[in-house]
Amino acid sequence: MAMNVGEGGGEDEPMMEINTTPLIDVMLVLLVMLIITIPLQTQAVKLDMPQTLSAPPPDVKPVVVDLEVDFDGTVFWDGTPVPSTTQLDGLLTSAAAQTPQPEIHLKPNRLVKYDYVAKVLAAAQRLGVKRIGFVGNEQYMD
Repeated sequence: MAMNVGEGGGEDEPMMEINTTPLIDVMLVLLVMLIITIPLQTQAVKLDMPQTLSAPPPDVKPVVVDLEVDFDGTVFWDGTPVPSTTQLDGLLTSAAAQTPQPEIHLKPNRLVKYDYVAKVLAAAQRLGVKRIGFVGNEQYMD
């Protein structure tokens, strides 16, 4: 920016220089608009992916086993009470040996001690059961 400091007497004389500041502002806005509207150069690598010639295998629904632990520690395998831990170990071993393994849905009672549930989970882990999950968590919401 420049300022014209006169030599004294001619304060009412018209200025003969053009003001270029608005012109530069307009040019900068146009330059930014041009940069924004230019399409981006995309870097792509063409890959030839392998094609499958056979149809995908049909979806096999996994077998679901409901494992419930009652308030007094009684374990139910698909609604049938399991009287001893050795029988539970046998059921878990046979479930772990199946291919694919059945999904075991563990539903502990709200009033059961954690110790009973922890023992069932430890037995399942020790015997190689991989697909086990908790169901019925909505009873603990209040």
